[in-house]
Amino acid sequence: MAEITTTNEPVRVGVVGLGGMGVQHARSVDSLGHRVVGGADVDPGKREAFSEAFGARTYETHEALYEGEALDAVLVATPNKFHEPTAVAALERGVDVLIEKPLAHTLESAERIARAEQAAEGFGMVGFHNRFSPATTVFKEYQANGAFGDVTHVQVHTVRRRGIPGRNSWFTDPELAGGGALIDIGVHAIDLALYVLGFPRVVEATGISRSEFGWRSKYVDPDRPESNDLDGNETSFEVDDSASAFIRTADDRTVSVEVAWAASQTPRNDVIVRGTDGGAAFELGGDSLTIHHTSTRGTPHYRTSEITATPHRTPHETQLEMFLESVVTREPPACNTFDQGLVVQNVVDAVYRSAEAGYSISLARTDEEVPA
Repeated sequence: MAEITTTNEPVRVGVVGLGGMGVQHARSVDSLGHRVVGGADVDPGKREAFSEAFGARTYETHEALYEGEALDAVLVATPNKFHEPTAVAALERGVDVLIEKPLAHTLESAERIARAEQAAEGFGMVGFHNRFSPATTVFKEYQANGAFGDVTHVQVHTVRRRGIPGRNSWFTDPELAGGGALIDIGVHAIDLALYVLGFPRVVEATGISRSEFGWRSKYVDPDRPESNDLDGNETSFEVDDSASAFIRTADDRTVSVEVAWAASQTPRNDVIVRGTDGGAAFELGGDSLTIHHTSTRGTPHYRTSEITATPHRTPHETQLEMFLESVVTREPPACNTFDQGLVVQNVVDAVYRSAEAGYSISLARTDEEVPA
């Protein structure tokens, strides 16, 4: 890691994976006053476009990037399978790492990443940006002040009507992604639910995963060019396009999750929280929060309050700002940690195993609470 000598110096950032998310992160680095000094991608066209956009040198591999540039931080936006080699190599050099969700494509790979961080001077953060939405931030403030009492149940829906990434993308390749809708968008739902609960010990997960629409072209995301392929058959789509899960914690609090890349319904992207003294509802990544609470007088004996926050930055930018501030101060971030990402990965793995086995799975490896 290159030493930052003053807090006024910009952080020198490398980006691995120069697709849409990598480019978005690079723009945010610029807007926050830091420097993108290099990028890596196997696609020469993406390398050329990135170099022109950011004036940064580009490389074919992450190894070449790490050798060629003095980096303070690395942003990993590769397909899930390559998170481990990219992140571990950076951590071993003492470089801090932000990995786009999920932590990895398999639980075993995620565990190796977490162990590498524990042995390294650098630290890691996982890109669960929905924690930084205005609605989530306001909710947590009310929760900290006891507005909801004990939160006992969290319900999250992230359901698209037409949003399958396409059969020709890495998102639908089980070897590269590790799964389908559950590991892609379901990780956001699971992470936010556990964040609301304070990351308690998870003891059991049960779930169903389905593949009902992925092989039919009219259900893919029309905005993705790789989606414009012909209809296949039931065996041409190898990952889940929807999943339902139920999660129980050691203190009998519960989480229910519904995720889908495609579904025959109106899209939903919301969080519902139930507590002993009140409840809340808000959109995943949204600005507005609805609070359900009781009144002390009058009829009916309840109130509903609508609160809208004005965002200063996008959730992605706020997340990146926290990460880069930690790089400068050398104080690892308290949230979005690799340990929390590992808990989420463990739950995802258990839901997939439950779907295959047909019964609930005990999560023996989450025998301790993780700091929230």
